[in-house]
Amino acid sequence: MADKYSVLVVLCNAPDEGCAKQLAKALITRQLAACVNLLAPATSLYRWEGRLETATEIPMLIKTTAEAYPALEATLQELHPYDTPEIIALPVVAGLPAYLGWVAAEVVA
Repeated sequence: MADKYSVLVVLCNAPDEGCAKQLAKALITRQLAACVNLLAPATSLYRWEGRLETATEIPMLIKTTAEAYPALEATLQELHPYDTPEIIALPVVAGLPAYLGWVAAEVVA
């Protein structure tokens, strides 16, 4: 069960691949994430400051622990170019124990 390790998947979008790579490297270097998957560009539609906006973004899937999440969130807020970046943490309710253990071992809270 994932509860043993308190693993989270954090969703965050970056404005381009270069930014996404910089954010991912910072999180892994600081041991706030074990792994970051950079997905194919996606089109995001959203309302911002009363206007409908459309942007191409790079979705990031960040694997971390609940213990490291506050520092991970603070780091993303510090380094992300958006005023209000999407930062959403989802609990992992089940997973391969060896993988979840690896995530927990790679992340330092």
